[in-house]
Amino acid sequence: MTHPLLTALAAARLRDAPMFVKWCELNGISACPATPASVARFVTDCGALGMSRLWPAVQDISRMHVKLGLADPTLGDPAASAISAIAAIPPPRSWPGQFKQRFGALPYDIQVHLASHEAQRERALRRAQNDAASVRQKLTALEAQMKDEKTDGNEAAARDQD
Repeated sequence: MTHPLLTALAAARLRDAPMFVKWCELNGISACPATPASVARFVTDCGALGMSRLWPAVQDISRMHVKLGLADPTLGDPAASAISAIAAIPPPRSWPGQFKQRFGALPYDIQVHLASHEAQRERALRRAQNDAASVRQKLTALEAQMKDEKTDGNEAAARDQD
């Protein structure tokens, strides 16, 4: 017979991070406290679910540990590397090389935000470059037209003098 407090604690863990707790039970691993390596293995094993289902499960693991006053096992390099391998979000092109290498260590939601912001910035930059090229073409055409009109005016004035 199990103690009612242990049963209640197990139920609370299952409620707080159901996918991870079930995975831990199947693999004979402690769900709480969890190690960063077990979270990384969970992420790798469940990667086929996709980030839309996996990221909320990782956040559940984080909340479960923080709520109990334990260290968050999702914040270390093992979990971040496993998540980055599945998410496959490329680092921003404008970042220097040493920072591109560290991009994968950032939390997934921060990577998504930075990638979205970078894409938006690049679209705005391309649009500005295209607008500038268009204005340059119009200016060149206008200058050529004015030169032709001036040349035509000079030829007409020369004919009138003759």
